[in-house]
Amino acid sequence: MIIFLSIIIITLAGLNFFQYKSGKNHKGNLGYIHTKLKRIIDDQTDEKLLLHTDDKDIKQILIEINRLLEHNQKMMATYNKTEISMRKMLSNISHDLKTPLTVVLGYLEIMMNDVEFSKDETRGLLLKVHRKTLEVLELIKKFFDLAKLESGDKNIPLTRVNMNEVCQKNILHFYEVLTSKGFDVSIELPETIVYALGNEEELDRVLNNLISNAIQYGGDGKMLGMALRNDEQSVYVDVWDRGKGISELHKDLVFERMYTLEDSRNKSFQGSGLGLTITKRLVEKMDGQILLTSKPYDKTTFTVKLKRITY
Repeated sequence: MIIFLSIIIITLAGLNFFQYKSGKNHKGNLGYIHTKLKRIIDDQTDEKLLLHTDDKDIKQILIEINRLLEHNQKMMATYNKTEISMRKMLSNISHDLKTPLTVVLGYLEIMMNDVEFSKDETRGLLLKVHRKTLEVLELIKKFFDLAKLESGDKNIPLTRVNMNEVCQKNILHFYEVLTSKGFDVSIELPETIVYALGNEEELDRVLNNLISNAIQYGGDGKMLGMALRNDEQSVYVDVWDRGKGISELHKDLVFERMYTLEDSRNKSFQGSGLGLTITKRLVEKMDGQILLTSKPYDKTTFTVKLKRITY
């Protein structure tokens, strides 16, 4: 009997000790999690909670906390990237607005201070003021268009669009400009009509931007092409040129707000840096994608990919 009671007492003591040790380990684990988590938040580091434990509940908590930390780190990275982009955009907008406004002010001061201008001279200066004012208005319009697209305020209804007609209309709109600049033009449209899910008005704007971009930055090659093609699921519109192209380093950046290549700030390549960003946002609003491939002085192609409609 004494032996039996001794065994029970020893067993209870062992369980007690095990519970005490387990509770101590549990408390220690929670203390580690609290201290480590506080440091990660205070120092804004990219660390994760790493803890070796056999406690299944603690393991599940650690998994979810690390998922939350990873999500928070991604959000912070996106926020920082957006903030830097917005600062750059505001800086570039200030520059692009200041230049034409300074010119306008200069013309007006000339007219105010020199009263002996002839009627023709006055009219010439007024025409220059008018052109510069239109530049400012166009830049402001692009800025607000982009703001509406990114905020989700711009509603773009999608319908069935005859892509043959849209492509033909837009390339013909530029045909006279292209021939006057000495461009060779290549147009490849299928004989059968291809339909896509899109918005004709916004597609006109997308193709207008891409063709204008090809003329402005790919003019060295004196060649511009447009091709319409499709597979079972998608419709593709290629706008290409044989100009100086875009290096691998810049391919992922050309669609960012206010991004322009270095030489786009000189007189021959003036641009706001908003055109391709707006183009990308419009294509995405139509549930599509825009792709870029480029081999300098061989072929640079912007491809608009949309959902095909077969009925």
